[in-house]
Amino acid sequence: MFTGIVRERGRVVSLGGGEDGLHIEIEAPETAARTGIGDSVDVDGCCLTATAVQNGRFSVTAVPESLARTTLGGLSEGDEVNLEPSLRAGDPLGGHYVQGHVDGVGRIAALEPDGESRSVWVEAGPELLRYCVEKGSITVDGVSLTISALRDDAFATALVPHTLEVTTLGALKPGDGVNLEVDVLAKYVERLVQRAP
Repeated sequence: MFTGIVRERGRVVSLGGGEDGLHIEIEAPETAARTGIGDSVDVDGCCLTATAVQNGRFSVTAVPESLARTTLGGLSEGDEVNLEPSLRAGDPLGGHYVQGHVDGVGRIAALEPDGESRSVWVEAGPELLRYCVEKGSITVDGVSLTISALRDDAFATALVPHTLEVTTLGALKPGDGVNLEVDVLAKYVERLVQRAP
């Protein structure tokens, strides 16, 4: 599991396709140092398995299902990605419970300065917005954020200066796609209510 607290921005150094999906090599010394082959790493919100680790780099493969549900298929060499290694016993539990199972792709609708912070409106489909509530949590490209406002076709969230500095969200512009994971607790509650006698 993850918490949505990005530990490092990595750089995509190579991409390669195969029958099993997209092979991605990422330069990220801190993440590589605490990652072994077979470990899970959250890459822009998507839980992927490390297949190789060496010289400050690690490799992962995004399978066709992941490519269909995320923005990973649009990566280019040189792009930066948000990274979070899986939690270990004793790690701080900031953010919220994140699985790294992307529910869908949202689109940046608007960016508005708010002092040193930035307010962002993200368009999403009704199948995702049904799980969103004001002051609730949502994961955007692997970053745990708090929903500040809702409308029928979008939600708003605030990006504080620290988030703008240490994650890739500071480079977002209108029209960009972002990986979204809604709070899994909301989905569990819905399922329980649906199955209640």
